[in-house]
Amino acid sequence: MKIATWNINSVRLRIELVAKLLKAERPDVLCLQETKTINDLFPAKRLAGLGYVHQAIHGQKGYHGVAIVSKLPFRESGPAQFCGKEDCRHMRAVFENGVELHNFYVPAGGDIPDPAKNEKFAHKLGFLKEMEAMFARRKDGTKTPVVLVGDLNVAPLENDVWSHKQLLDVVSHTPVETDLLGQAVAAYDWIDVTRTFVPPEEKIYSWWSYRAADWESSDRGRRLDHVWASPALKGAATRHAILKKARGWQQPSDHVPVIVEFDL
Repeated sequence: MKIATWNINSVRLRIELVAKLLKAERPDVLCLQETKTINDLFPAKRLAGLGYVHQAIHGQKGYHGVAIVSKLPFRESGPAQFCGKEDCRHMRAVFENGVELHNFYVPAGGDIPDPAKNEKFAHKLGFLKEMEAMFARRKDGTKTPVVLVGDLNVAPLENDVWSHKQLLDVVSHTPVETDLLGQAVAAYDWIDVTRTFVPPEEKIYSWWSYRAADWESSDRGRRLDHVWASPALKGAATRHAILKKARGWQQPSDHVPVIVEFDL
């Protein structure tokens, strides 16, 4: 089962890039974040024409939004809401092969890493706590094949950012965020699939800011996009790729796709 995840930063604006990815990589499932469109305007027909006829879409006008599009049929699908808000940041699908997939778009958190001064940061911290609680209640991790993907907007490890020291006070790499993400990982004993292929001592990124004059030469990236697997899938991941070249495509997203293949 080949799963791709990508913060597309407007699916309607970048549908040709989505098509390019699907034609080149042919994943079984694609999870999108920041689709930024209501469900009625989601390019469902175009994606169905590419073979992705099974679709679980959760969108809103201009902001946020997630979608799971698949060649494989769902047994069931639906979103969860977090922090008492109606924003569209999660979609779950259970496939006929038994795999349960969660697609997340965690709040970015604004620019000021102080929940007392920045409501967006407070929202992010609350969301991460609820994300932990969602799986802490479950005791089926060793039995149920669960995959969690998405833009989690946290770069947890020192080598998930271009400079650990310079980004300690920057939202996405502050200790309070990385600690909360670590607690979420521990709650379900998740496997960080990227770091099973790329050792923690190596730099790896999935996001490069639009603000960089030359993103490639400066290479000041962060690993914000993640794939986690439940203990039931230990050893099942056979391939992993972060498609850095996609950051150089015409009119790109600032995130690039992450792809994982599982031998089920």
